This record gives sequence, structure tokens and C-alpha cells, in this order.
Amino acid sequence: MSSAISSHTHTNGSEENYLNTSYGIRSWLLTLDHKRIGILYLITLSLFFIVGGIFASMIRIELMTPQADLVEAETYNKLFTMHGVVMIFFFLLPSVPAVLGNLVLPIMIGAKDVAFPRLNLLSWYCLIFGGGLATLAILMGGIDTGWTFYTPYSSTYSNSYVALALTGVFINGFSSILTGVNFVTTVHKMRAPGMTWFRLPLFIWAQYATSLLMILGTPVVAITLLLVALERLLKIGIFDPSLGGDPVLFQHLFWFYSHPAVYIMIVPGFGVISEVIACFARKRIFGYSFVAFSSLAIAVLGFLVWGHHMFTTGQSLYAGMVFSFITFLIAVPTAIKIFNWTATLYKGSVSLDSPMLFALGFIGLFTIGGLTGLFLSTLATDIHLHDTYFVVAHFHYVMVGGMVMAFLSGLHFWWPKFMGRMYPEVCGKLSAILIFVGFNFTFFPQFVVGYLGMPRRYHVYPEEFQILHVLSTAGATVLGLGYLLMFIYLPWSLIKGRKAPANPWKAKGLEWEIPTPPPPHNFVDMPVVTQEAYAYEEEDGENTTSEESTDPEQANQEEQLV
Repeated sequence: MSSAISSHTHTNGSEENYLNTSYGIRSWLLTLDHKRIGILYLITLSLFFIVGGIFASMIRIELMTPQADLVEAETYNKLFTMHGVVMIFFFLLPSVPAVLGNLVLPIMIGAKDVAFPRLNLLSWYCLIFGGGLATLAILMGGIDTGWTFYTPYSSTYSNSYVALALTGVFINGFSSILTGVNFVTTVHKMRAPGMTWFRLPLFIWAQYATSLLMILGTPVVAITLLLVALERLLKIGIFDPSLGGDPVLFQHLFWFYSHPAVYIMIVPGFGVISEVIACFARKRIFGYSFVAFSSLAIAVLGFLVWGHHMFTTGQSLYAGMVFSFITFLIAVPTAIKIFNWTATLYKGSVSLDSPMLFALGFIGLFTIGGLTGLFLSTLATDIHLHDTYFVVAHFHYVMVGGMVMAFLSGLHFWWPKFMGRMYPEVCGKLSAILIFVGFNFTFFPQFVVGYLGMPRRYHVYPEEFQILHVLSTAGATVLGLGYLLMFIYLPWSLIKGRKAPANPWKAKGLEWEIPTPPPPHNFVDMPVVTQEAYAYEEEDGENTTSEESTDPEQANQEEQLV
């Protein structure tokens, strides 16, 4: 992709890199290097993932029998609430944007760091501080409102540590906003010469769209949760009907952010899948421009569909029809991505390495999750399926089957580059298969039990549903083994793994043209980009062309997008 850095593509363990440039905890806690901050995010989110996974395991164990065997009703309410809060606010939302975004975004565009390194570090501390308060609320006895914090229960009636948890989520919101501002500014102002908008990797387009969602959406939910805390502590009538408030207002404000938040979680995953599919199919992404603009279309339409969560609240039928139509409309740019990835795979030279297995798992699971979302977008069927296990299954197919699979695909894809070590490929493939199989056995039965009428958030249920819950818990066991295996072989690779070559996947992109692990400031010389992204059809000898080959007229036209 660049002539300026082609001479620095070798790996040399004696060279200075971002991992060995300084030592000690202090050097990490005060670092301004975007790559080190990405590693800090990875460690933090791994811990939250384990905590959330423990809560999920307890839920599934309890649901194996129709009776309350393991925990009482109050404790069960706390378990699913804390599982949701930890997984959504402290793992899913920051996973791809904060971890993979910090690791690769500046390098992909030819920058030496993000635009605001200190803000970048501050965003991690906001996550730590907010997550710490939420963890404190859990240790003090937990919260039982559901992760949505629906009023007036959360603002008036709950006896748990709601205000403390709300404060934690509120502070974590600043982490999202700061990350979004940082990435938007970096993409606009710090691209390398020749890196025009239509030469950007699709991961950058996805991160850009996600950052806009973070900046515009997060303040809404932050102020909403602040209002809940004020009503709870000061008895100000905002959402509580007994105080003159309106609980439906909370739902409008909450879902105005929380449905775009679904796309904050999933859109960056789309970007990861584009990188992995192109690499392991050895082809350019089919319909690059359509895939790029579909990310922006999802970001825009994502703000217009919140009402499909509220079909049963008594809102206007006409409003419901509008929200239903727009929800169907947002499926179009999402489908564009799925079709274009499939077209990219067609007649491609596909290799089934572990990142690719995770990516293929993503396509299958996310497609099921997306299509079942259309059932919930239809007014008539939603009345029957609302607040049943069908919703739980749909959500997990999108978030876990989609987002987590995409995150793991990207993590396995870029792991050798940033850690300098190769993980055992057999273990990676086995983990991908276990997670895929275990996930389907966990959540597909929940579509059935939800259709049959079992409400979510119940821990005592009729006996006729038991067989499906037992199957779901058995699948969760396999799913957990897949995750556990990954938590073993990835850290093991840091100690025992063989040294990674500079480009183990023969991938395209600036991040693969620098030493492994990357140097502290990414590039010795400023790269000059002279090719389109994903030039896999080009021979290696054609990859380094001169700066003069750049079409200045085309570059000027593309720069008008800024």
C-alpha cells in the first residue's frame, strides 16, 4: 500500500516496540500510546466479561428446573440485571471501538497516534471509575431493576443500590463520548498523504459511523439516567406517576439512545468482518462504496426506530406503523453488507483460519438475529412475542452471535501483529467451533420457548418448558468451554507461542507493513498511500508504486466529503 515503509516490514525481536519501550506499572497507567491503551481496555473488558459470564452461568443453572432451586426470586432479579448491566455497558459497548479501534485505527490511516492521546487515556479511566462504582453496587448487594432501569420501579420502588449503579453507567458514558470525539477527529485530520476517503479500509468507515452514534446518542441516556437518580434521591416528579411524572417518557428517552447503542455495538463488528473476509478470500470487498455508505445509513436510521420497543405501551397506531416501516428500512443497509460479503466469498481463494471461522460464524448467527428482528418489528407478531424468550434469543443472536464473534474474529486476526506471538491455530479453530455450536444450542431453543409463550425474567415456569431450558443450559456449557479455551491459549501464546512474522495472513493495509510488534510511534517515515484498499488481486511486486501515480483530481474530489 505504501512505498515509504516497505523497507521496514521485517520482524526483529531486538528492535524497540511499544511493548518494550518502557517497563513498570506506572509506564502503563500513564501511557499516551494508543496501542498500550488498547491493551489496557482489553484486560479490563476481559475481567468484565468473566464477571458477566459468571452471572449468566448462574441464571442458566437456575433455569434447569421449573422450581426455584438455586436462588430466590429477588436474587434472580439481581442476577439477570447485573449480567445485563455488566455485559452491555462495560463489555459490549466499548469492545470493538475501544479495544480494536485503539489498536489499529491510527495505524490503518497512517497516523502516529490518535488526535488527543490524553483524552484517550482519560476515556479508559472513565471506564475504570464507572465500572468500579457498578462493581461496588454489585458487592454491596446488587441491583434488581433490569438492565433497562425502567421507571417507576428504578426511581421509586426498588430497594437495591440503583443510584450507585446509575452513577457508574453515567461516568462510563463519558468514556464513549471521548472515544467518539477522538476517532472522528483522527479520521478527519490525521490521514496519511494519499489516504483519501475511498481508500480508507472499511473498518475505518464503520468506526467513524460508530463514533458519530457515540457522540450524538450517549448524552441522551446519560441525562436520562441522571434524571432517574435525581427522582430517586430528591423525589422530583419526572417519571413517577404518583409525583406527576410519566414512565413512558423514560422509555422514549432510554430507547432513543439504546437502539442506536445496538449499532454502537454491532457496526464496528461489521468493519472487522470486512477486513477478515477480504483477507481470507484474497479478494477486494464486493461493492466497497455500498458497504461503506451502508454503515453511515445504519447510523442515521438507527436514531429513528426506537419506538419499535414500545408497541405495547399504548402509543399511537400510526406512530407504531411509522416505526415498523423504518425498522424494516434499516434492514436494507444491513442486508447490503451480508450480500456483499457473500459475493466477496464467491470464487474467492478462501482459507479457513481461525479469524475466518469466527467471521463466518458471525455471518450465520447475525443473519438469524437480524431476520428474527423483523418478526419483532411487525406490530401484530410483536404483541405476541414482546417480553418473551423470543426477544432474549433475538438479542443474543445479534449481540453475542454477532458482536462477540466479530470481536473475537478481529482479536485473533490482529493478535499476532500486536502481541508478536502466534497462538495455536488448532485451539483457535476448536474454540470457534465450540462457541458456534454451543451458542446455537443455548439460544435457538429460546426462540421456541418464547414463541410458546414463556415470559422472560421468570425463574419459576411451567414444567412443559423444562426440556428446552435443559437443552439451553447444556448448550451454555459448551459455549462456556469455548470461551474458557480461548482464555487459556491466548495468554499461553504470550509466553510459549512462536514469534509472529510481520504479516502472517499476507493481508493488505498499513498495519501489516510495519514491524511486529509495532514501534512506539507506528511509522519511522510518513507512509504515502497509492492504492485502493484490499488490493489482493495485485501481485506483490505491484504493491509499491510511486507517489506520482496518485490521481490528484480524484483525490481532490474525494476530499470534498470532508
